[in-house]
Amino acid sequence: MKVKPMQTYIVTYEHLDEAGWQQHVMSHLGWLQDRVKDGSLLASGPFSERPVKSALLVMSAADAESLEAMIATDPFAVEGLIDNTTINAWDPIFGAFNAHSSMPSAR
Repeated sequence: MKVKPMQTYIVTYEHLDEAGWQQHVMSHLGWLQDRVKDGSLLASGPFSERPVKSALLVMSAADAESLEAMIATDPFAVEGLIDNTTINAWDPIFGAFNAHSSMPSAR
């Protein structure tokens, strides 16, 4: 049986509730560290110079449904602190994430 390769996704979201963000940021950071350890989070960080706290995550999952279920476990999501989420499948053929692409030898 052929194993389906993991898909790479770009996730963006905003935090409109500054007080809620401050209250739950440490548990969110722990969640991010756990995702790095399990290999599902490839990179993450906040956008700078934006009036609203917002972030980008490069994630790996079997499919969009699995990714959505994973994001739902983020303490920010559990507390209802994630707004304006976008999830896009991405094929990083060139550059640092090439190993996660459909053409891992195209570097």
